[in-house]
Amino acid sequence: MDEIDRGILNEIQSDFPIVVRPFEEIGKRFGLEEEEVIRRIGALKKEGVVRRIGGNFNSRRLDFASTLCAARVPEDKVEQFVSVVNGYPGVTHNYRRIGPYNVWFTLIARDKDLITEILSEIASRTGVKDILDLPALKTFKIKVDFEL
Repeated sequence: MDEIDRGILNEIQSDFPIVVRPFEEIGKRFGLEEEEVIRRIGALKKEGVVRRIGGNFNSRRLDFASTLCAARVPEDKVEQFVSVVNGYPGVTHNYRRIGPYNVWFTLIARDKDLITEILSEIASRTGVKDILDLPALKTFKIKVDFEL
């Protein structure tokens, strides 16, 4: 990763242009052609530096509900459980952790009732009944950028 890659990553974290040709706009900022920006980001994605590029919305401001979930999943069911959880479009993060609650994920839905319904479906489809629903009571994290 060179200085241009670092600069592109710094730009796209919180200043991704909302225009028809965003990579062309980013290219203008660095004196690059659109195709070069796409190639560089593609290479960073292939290397695992970039996981995804997408919008980050404030679910509460959109009148959606969100929650953090922790599940106690038997080792022999982890892969199947994660596959089921990841099949829901409202799942934004899914992590394996050390400890009795070994799979944690975040879930966003149009309302609390739908979250309850989805968690019930996940339990039914996977046989994993011990899933904690931990909605945020107060927001502390506003914005995180990683200066490269």
